[in-house]
Amino acid sequence: MAVETTIPTTTSTSLGPAANEKDAEKLRFIDEMTAYADAVQEKVLAEILSRNAETEYLQRYKLGGATDRATFKAKIPMVTYEDLQPEIQRIANGDRSPILSAHPISEFLTSSGTSAGERKLMPTIKEELDRRQLLYSLLTPVMNLYVPGLDKGKALYFYFVKSETRTPGGLLARPVLTSYYKSEHFKSRPYDPYNVITSPTPAILCADSFQSMYVQMLCGLLHRLQVLRVGAVFASGLLRAIRFLQLHWEELARDIAAGSLSPKITDLSVRDSVADILQPDPELAEFVRAECSTGEWAGIITRIWPSTKYLDVIVTGAMAQYIPTLEHYSGGLPMACTMYASSECYFGLNLRPMCKPSDVSYTIMPNMAYFEFLPLELAATRKGDGDVQLVDLARVEVGKEYELVITTYSGLCRYRVGDILRVTGFHNAAPQFRFVRRKNVLLSIESDKTDEAELQKAVESASELLKPYNATVVEYTSHAFTKTIPGHYIIYWELLVKDCSQGRTPGGEVMERCCLAMEEALNSVYRQSRVADGSIGPLEIRVVRGGTFEELMDYAISRGASINQYKVPRCVNFPPILELLDSRVVSAHFSPALPNWSPQRSG
Repeated sequence: MAVETTIPTTTSTSLGPAANEKDAEKLRFIDEMTAYADAVQEKVLAEILSRNAETEYLQRYKLGGATDRATFKAKIPMVTYEDLQPEIQRIANGDRSPILSAHPISEFLTSSGTSAGERKLMPTIKEELDRRQLLYSLLTPVMNLYVPGLDKGKALYFYFVKSETRTPGGLLARPVLTSYYKSEHFKSRPYDPYNVITSPTPAILCADSFQSMYVQMLCGLLHRLQVLRVGAVFASGLLRAIRFLQLHWEELARDIAAGSLSPKITDLSVRDSVADILQPDPELAEFVRAECSTGEWAGIITRIWPSTKYLDVIVTGAMAQYIPTLEHYSGGLPMACTMYASSECYFGLNLRPMCKPSDVSYTIMPNMAYFEFLPLELAATRKGDGDVQLVDLARVEVGKEYELVITTYSGLCRYRVGDILRVTGFHNAAPQFRFVRRKNVLLSIESDKTDEAELQKAVESASELLKPYNATVVEYTSHAFTKTIPGHYIIYWELLVKDCSQGRTPGGEVMERCCLAMEEALNSVYRQSRVADGSIGPLEIRVVRGGTFEELMDYAISRGASINQYKVPRCVNFPPILELLDSRVVSAHFSPALPNWSPQRSG
């Protein structure tokens, strides 16, 4: 009797059956990199140290051309951005000598993290674009394992560029995604049936956020029956798109009915990009009006784009606060978080992209950079002075939390990224991590990151306006309010007015000025989000009645907090505490104007 044998197809991989041979090749690459994670890491470090051996930075620590881990760990210190600022400033000012990297610095990527209120400048080299492109190329083969048929339709992705500047030495400084969208990798990308997006490239590259969003939404509506996935980089970006539709559907419907583009779109390349696809379509216009005029927005994504299989958005970290709103607008569609990246480095990808947001774990790709991990209990120390042992990628322990430390091809050495990660497991020999939080971040609506020191400085700055009224801020806390779009910061103030007898209490106008003063004191990423992007609404101060913070302490103690160790939380998210605060509000005030912001760095 013949025994049947199963002959594996060329597209079978350990991650699952690939959609095609091209995908299989990419999935096998993931397997190979992760199976030999430690050896790949050793090779990456040797490459970085070898090519940068003659740089001023490595020469300073007398590596003597060594490329092994032991010498590297013994001689190179762990650093923060502030430690590297003098070198970065020299490069920004035009010093082209090999300071951090033997390869020329091609541009600076501006981080959403800030230092002294300004975006951090991350040096990068040309070949990093190839590394980023490589990671992007792995995302679709993984997604095809879980969602078949993505080559049969289009993706409605809302992508935007942000303003860019030049440093005194003439190098471009811009966010990493702006750099990518303006690169030939993106602009001249070959046709790929699995990655056809509805947005024309000129609309994505348009610096005017209204014109960009308008045309991207218009094209999304024109292609509505072909759209299989809807997304933006961050959850907040997709919600801004929905809000835009709520505000502008009538105008969009008019353009669709007439087959002509609104005169508000003045960018000629953007107008040209839709000339061929915008034809009069009264039926579609009527459909848009019917869906949007009722005021019922629940499930709007699947009502307008009925073939949508999932949302492609980052909903980990600070973005998790937007999950309920996205569920409301999408009728509960799955949310795929596909990759983990930053300005400093692209790190890895999610090998189970259709899992629940709370279960997202990213597998770090060991070929991207050299990765080390500072155990969280040691992360409070500012530097590793030889006594702090960093853990290698392949040697982290499941269940433990670490701060990520990277050494990159661009010349960052043992650099503390500030991300806190928890190890959830391994894929082959490569660990998988859940993003826990950014270190020291209190408030975040979108890409803004406000820490406790910045918030304190802003409160102090605004409270100066209370002095003529003999009033002071006794206590304060904050909350990132995201139930409206855009979200905004709420600051709860308890005031002490020392002399009310003459009726000179700070009135509404003074409190509004306090709101604006706080905004003026916040970092440039916050102010850009307010002024240029419109992705954060006006800051709000809610004044609570006297004794509210005492009640807050009593509540915390009733739940087990130690009276001796109790500190007022500077940010609150726990619903019962928010309810307590809101029930004690005596007045609420919003910033009456936009804070100052210009694309030029002040430093």
